[in-house]
Amino acid sequence: MGRVLFPQNVADAMKGGWLFLLCVLMLLPLVTSTAAMGAETAEQAQAIPVPNPSADLWREVRQRDGILVGKTQVAGVDSGALINPYGETWRNFRMQQLIPYSGYLLVGMLLLLLLFFAIRGKVKVNAGMSDKKLFRYSLYERMIHWFIASVFLFLALTGLILLFGRSLLIPWMGQELFSLLASASKEGHNLFGPVFVVALLLIFIRFVRRNIYQRGDLTWLLKGGGIIGKGHVPSNFFNMGEKSMFWLLVLLGIVIIGSGLILVFPLFGQTRVTMELAHLSHAITTLLMILVIMGHIYIGSVGMEGALDGMTTGYCDLNWAREHHAQWAERCEQEGQVVSEAEVSRLRGESSGGHIPPAGAQESGQ
Repeated sequence: MGRVLFPQNVADAMKGGWLFLLCVLMLLPLVTSTAAMGAETAEQAQAIPVPNPSADLWREVRQRDGILVGKTQVAGVDSGALINPYGETWRNFRMQQLIPYSGYLLVGMLLLLLLFFAIRGKVKVNAGMSDKKLFRYSLYERMIHWFIASVFLFLALTGLILLFGRSLLIPWMGQELFSLLASASKEGHNLFGPVFVVALLLIFIRFVRRNIYQRGDLTWLLKGGGIIGKGHVPSNFFNMGEKSMFWLLVLLGIVIIGSGLILVFPLFGQTRVTMELAHLSHAITTLLMILVIMGHIYIGSVGMEGALDGMTTGYCDLNWAREHHAQWAERCEQEGQVVSEAEVSRLRGESSGGHIPPAGAQESGQ
């Protein structure tokens, strides 16, 4: 066969094409890396934050880093804070936790007392009520008891109206009538709040000596005080339950008074955060005190026979005293302080209120 000859220009063209292809293959990694570096550089250039002149201003306005106090010509506490971020936290807690759970506790306590009464019934005097009496409370002691009771019940009622009124009273009372009731409750609550300070102080001074814990008080508590069970548990002038209630009311009362004065008199440099904390502590401690007083009212009314006589007449039944305050009753009998019911009527008639006890009955104490 003969040889096939290509034209010289065709051979040269093919040779040049192969050289171009080889150059492209050699330069392709360099071009790819250069493009990637360019894209990365562009992304970095886009990620560089551009300072916003108003960013710091709005960050302080929104209080994202906490309360920042600025400068203002308006004098007063918190006047330099544009927004209080904790105000919304306080409002949410009040609306979503405080109000509903307070209602659950109050209703639950009421149902518990009804259930306890249905199961246990009224605690009767086993020996029956007698015609013999012991002097228990003076006129002054009964006066300050009913004084603090009246003030507390008024404050509790007005406080509950302010706490639950929007959700419970407006639907059937209407907004206009409720606004009048809420306004009157607020003014009455603020007016009689400081009176509670005086009442609690009088109660503390008069009864603190009789409420010092003694030997045998713990035994009374472990045996349920005779309320739970049928056993007789001796105690002194006040038993462990009464003493514990006294100290609980004193401690809760101190918190209630302190937080209440902060709310009523916001003139001593209190911040809004301080006012919010005072409101929550005031509401929670008052709720606890209401629960305790509900139990106290139950025992003094339908829960126990003869328990209320001492605070209404000044005298208690001898058999009741023997069964519930045996140590005190025994000492009174030894000192000859037992009087007849006829003599009690005579003494109360002569004294126009029963504040003249029989001889030796004053300050029988513990």
